[in-house]
Amino acid sequence: MTLIKSISGIRGTIGGTQGDNLTPIDAVMYAASYGTWVKQQRDKKEYKVVVGRDARISGSMVQQLVMNTLVGMGIDVIDLDLSTTPTVEMAVMMEHADGGIILTASHNPKQWNALKLLNNKGEFLNAAAGQEILDIAAAADINFAEVDDLGEISRNDAYIDLHIDEILQLDLVNKEAIEKANFKVVVDGVNSTGGIAIPLLLNALGVEPVKLHCTPNGEFPHNPEPLKEHLGDLMKMVVDENADFGIVVDPDVDRLAFVDEKGEMFGEEYTLVAVADYVLQNTPGNTVSNMSSSRALRDVTQKLGGTYTASAVGEVNVVQTMKDTKAVIGGEGNGGIIYPELHYGRDSLVGVALFLSYLAEIKTSVSSLKKQYTLYFMSKKKIQLTPEIDVDAILKGMEERYAAEEINTVDGVKIDFDEYWIHLRKSNTEPIIRIYTEAQSQEKADSLADGIIKEIKEIAGI
Repeated sequence: MTLIKSISGIRGTIGGTQGDNLTPIDAVMYAASYGTWVKQQRDKKEYKVVVGRDARISGSMVQQLVMNTLVGMGIDVIDLDLSTTPTVEMAVMMEHADGGIILTASHNPKQWNALKLLNNKGEFLNAAAGQEILDIAAAADINFAEVDDLGEISRNDAYIDLHIDEILQLDLVNKEAIEKANFKVVVDGVNSTGGIAIPLLLNALGVEPVKLHCTPNGEFPHNPEPLKEHLGDLMKMVVDENADFGIVVDPDVDRLAFVDEKGEMFGEEYTLVAVADYVLQNTPGNTVSNMSSSRALRDVTQKLGGTYTASAVGEVNVVQTMKDTKAVIGGEGNGGIIYPELHYGRDSLVGVALFLSYLAEIKTSVSSLKKQYTLYFMSKKKIQLTPEIDVDAILKGMEERYAAEEINTVDGVKIDFDEYWIHLRKSNTEPIIRIYTEAQSQEKADSLADGIIKEIKEIAGI
């Protein structure tokens, strides 16, 4: 059981002792620290924060604690209740709010929950802002409002519908073509809020949804991370229902993956690749993904005349790089689609709408679409080091060893070769080096990772 306090939010397991787990006391303390930070950003009479949650079992309890803490800070709360991460982000913008809190532990199992924190643009906090909130909590420098200045809670259940309305108005969402295609799609909502939002979106686009695990009760029917080894039910149901493809999202609906009509994985990495292909064909421009994402996005971008840029790992880093390079599409290889035309946040709903538009326009199957792209395979491994080992020195040693190759040190060390790449980055919380490799066969990717682990051990003398 653990509590992880980081610049991106507060994440932990429910129950246990204060300071070691995500207890009610911790939820209140960090909600109050965030409320204090919000009030420090602008001197004004009234403040407003949007709060929504995924369907995990602890969500209602944590939400009530968080909302009423903000009320105690003199901050008004817009309560979205069951919602999605991208919907809360959209609501912050549409409400002209001062910030937002999403109560979700993303793909973590049901015993986890988290406070994910947004600024007044509906975007995740940068490192400096996140550190300020941690410092406020450490100093316990918090003042609550007097009785006549307490905030109020206003419930608004309309925002998933409003989010969908905004998606339908996008130029590249071809509702007419989608309706004509008569798609039938199986949706695995992992018994969270994707089971609400994705079928509503499909209905609005004229697509027949077949629901699988779409009861938002937080009882995850399988490991909620949308990976192949967890999706046997979806793969089988796509085939049994003779569906055009399957959709799976994580509990807070910011990661998106597809299963083709044969019941085979389209591949999380290729969610962004396919959507970017469609966007770039219609609006030429630049793309961004993090350094551990597939080279396939770079291939598509360069083929269509754009410039690809790799950012440091983390959504806030992807977003900043997208802004810096004026990217028209970007995201992360874990199925996160960021489409600035809508907002700067990973959004599975807009990803689904753009993917359906592409399929409808080119009149092909999902399996045929996958064949249009160079097939890459990834290996993701890690090496445990003892605390006394200097991880930075190891990374520097690898950088020097491969100095003749194309090196990127924005986040760890990434080494680009002609037909494959290797990315090494250290954990921020423990003495671990994470090793990511990609090649045109799984065997090559795995052997590259094993070889790098051997080299690291040689440098470290272990």
